[in-house]
Amino acid sequence: MPTSIYARFPVIRRRLEPAIRRLLHSYWRLARGLTLGVRAVVIDRDGKVFLVAHSYVDGWHLPGGGVEAGETFAAALARELREEGNIELVDPPQLFAIYFNRRASRRDHVALYVVRSFHQPSPPQPNHEIVAHGFFAADRLPSDTSRATRKRLAEVLSGRAAAAIW
Repeated sequence: MPTSIYARFPVIRRRLEPAIRRLLHSYWRLARGLTLGVRAVVIDRDGKVFLVAHSYVDGWHLPGGGVEAGETFAAALARELREEGNIELVDPPQLFAIYFNRRASRRDHVALYVVRSFHQPSPPQPNHEIVAHGFFAADRLPSDTSRATRKRLAEVLSGRAAAAIW
């Protein structure tokens, strides 16, 4: 399986991640007025949730990414799920909440969807962006699942009210 230098050397990744994030957000500040993102809580028939591990940031996260100019939230979500999980939507996803993501920048917002009706023809192959993926029981998440991912899962799975901040 090809891995990036960041996946092979996690210390480098941890040290470079803040600088890379600032650089990308500086670019996006010029290219976009706001940054918009989508994430999904994909739940299979057994109640397990789909998570991904990226090459450029530590931990396990909900699948998703940025909404491109001229793209709807729904189209961005469908694209990201195909790219990161080889997941095809069967029915429209349910919008759960929209969050302000102040950790990323003062202009970042994330729409969180719940996906229960999907098809995954085959597991995705790890690549330069997604180095690992899987379906996990909510009470057996990988130990390095991000704090925000754990919070979002608790909100969705327990029926808890959504927080305003990612």
